[in-house]
Amino acid sequence: MTDSATFTTPEASDEDLGDLLLEVLPGDGSTIGNLSAREALSRAAERQVTEEEYTAVKDRLVGLGLILKGQGRGGSVRLAEGIEGGSRYEAPAAPAAGGRGRAKKEAPAKDFKAVLWASADKLRAQMDAAEYKHLVLGLIFLKYISDTFAEHRAKVLQMVSSPESDFYIGDDASDHQAALEDRDYYTQENVFWVPQDARWESLRARAKQPDIGQLIDRALVAIENENQTLRGKLDKRFGAAQLEPGRLGELVDLISTIGFADDQRSGDVLGEVYEYFLGQFASAEGKKGGQFYTPAHVVKTLVAVLAPHKGRIYDPCCGSGGMFVQSEKFIQAHGGKRDDASIYGQESNPTTWRLAAMNLAIRGFAADLGQEPADTFARDQFPDQKFDYILANPPFNISDWGGEKYESDPRWVYGRPPVGNANYAWLQHMLWKLRPGGEAGVVLANGSMSSNQSGEGQIREAMVRGDVVEVMVALPGQLFLNTQIPVCLWFLTNDKTQRGRDRRSETLFIDARQMGTMKTRVERVLTDEDIEKIAGTVHAWRSDGEVSDAYADVAGFCYSAKLEEIEKNGFVLTPGRYVGAADQDDDDEPFDQKMKRLTALLKQQQEEGASLDQQIGENLRRLGYEF
Repeated sequence: MTDSATFTTPEASDEDLGDLLLEVLPGDGSTIGNLSAREALSRAAERQVTEEEYTAVKDRLVGLGLILKGQGRGGSVRLAEGIEGGSRYEAPAAPAAGGRGRAKKEAPAKDFKAVLWASADKLRAQMDAAEYKHLVLGLIFLKYISDTFAEHRAKVLQMVSSPESDFYIGDDASDHQAALEDRDYYTQENVFWVPQDARWESLRARAKQPDIGQLIDRALVAIENENQTLRGKLDKRFGAAQLEPGRLGELVDLISTIGFADDQRSGDVLGEVYEYFLGQFASAEGKKGGQFYTPAHVVKTLVAVLAPHKGRIYDPCCGSGGMFVQSEKFIQAHGGKRDDASIYGQESNPTTWRLAAMNLAIRGFAADLGQEPADTFARDQFPDQKFDYILANPPFNISDWGGEKYESDPRWVYGRPPVGNANYAWLQHMLWKLRPGGEAGVVLANGSMSSNQSGEGQIREAMVRGDVVEVMVALPGQLFLNTQIPVCLWFLTNDKTQRGRDRRSETLFIDARQMGTMKTRVERVLTDEDIEKIAGTVHAWRSDGEVSDAYADVAGFCYSAKLEEIEKNGFVLTPGRYVGAADQDDDDEPFDQKMKRLTALLKQQQEEGASLDQQIGENLRRLGYEF
């Protein structure tokens, strides 16, 4: 087992130049010509950097995956995704295949993940990201369960061999060995049992064998056979992977660099890497991925508003399980325990369903993802269950959801959804799955707030009159990596008297379209301050005790509307209709004083204008033209 995530640093001779080159490259990810980059590097180094020095340093950083080559006659470079200008680069490349490298400096978390991604991506060869994703994430999962098994195995040995322990069984080594193979020690701590040949070090020792893909597949089969909760949920495609010879072994060596660091459990580190890779793959796949990966900051906004302290949490289209991860983080951040929440999810895509199972297992979640991947509308995996919280980012505007099959479905309390768009089917399904007093947060395309096509307007009116629409939030554009469709957040509840004051016949509108910060030229993120402002406004409006602030309408940002006002607006739920224009900042200048100042300024400008007119007239007369 690797005790820490470390990488070999560059030689001292060019380390400083490498640091400086990273610092002078544009922080927004734009390209810079090689000549300009060398001149900037020379200024930063306070000496003339030769072309040979520059090329050597540039090539080293390209090899590390920290910068990328661009186009152009003279060539250009730019920072790699996830690498920030101005940071000291302490996270060089992963060890070469078969080597452990020389541990000089431990990588900062962000750089570590970025370098790990860049290194892994270099191994991809001709394989599509959508396919390669499952190899990388599958290996990360395999490394995780092997690490946690080995960690707990060491604890078991200490328990049974220490006279001070309640589990002490004597000093006989054979008894100790037998105890290490007693599965009860592992299952009672929710640790997956890993057979000998499936353990990471066993696979790593054979990483250079030509049949390593088949060996990994057999290891995954053995793990499934030993752990009921993992049956059918591990993706066994390594033996058929179309990678160049030796590439899979290199990938095994690379994943081996992940382990314990800074007294964190490997699960924490691996979970962070897993989450980071999911986001990076979503970006790499683009729209060809078939699904929109929900950015973590959007999920955090949903979770911050719903504030799920305890109860049953459900996602009917759970993807890779990001909603659950953020919910668990919220619960722990607010003094709760992981066991305070029960997780239920459903996903129709078999490969994504497996990713979710691995993602949650890495974090030690005992989640119920149903017996199989299944369509939520056709085969509800939890037909008799209701939930306290529902969080979801369903597919936007999906037209082939099979609506023609569900004409008389009991879920359509507010009207039958149109066959050509599932938006209102999702909303009504989630309302149907809420327990009394339950709450739901849903990401949908902006069109859902105003569309009147195929009866959607009538359904929306029925929902408003039914008093189930609690909060509407319009989000800024460019939040998603792989779609430019503008989105909004719907917050629903079947009882507005729960969690705070009586809010019946009221709906809160928040216009957050001006919020967010551009992370790159094409991607906007909501900052923690943005999320806090949105969630705090909702909690103040509810008076639910999450914040102590009193609610007040803010022009251009938030407005609490009565049913009568929504009715006057034709039951359109676009926040911009209600919040109005933002107030201009008041400079506190007294009106009389301001008018005197402005009048004097106007007089001055008129006099200057008259003087200019006179000069123009005189110039025209000199030229022989009467003015």
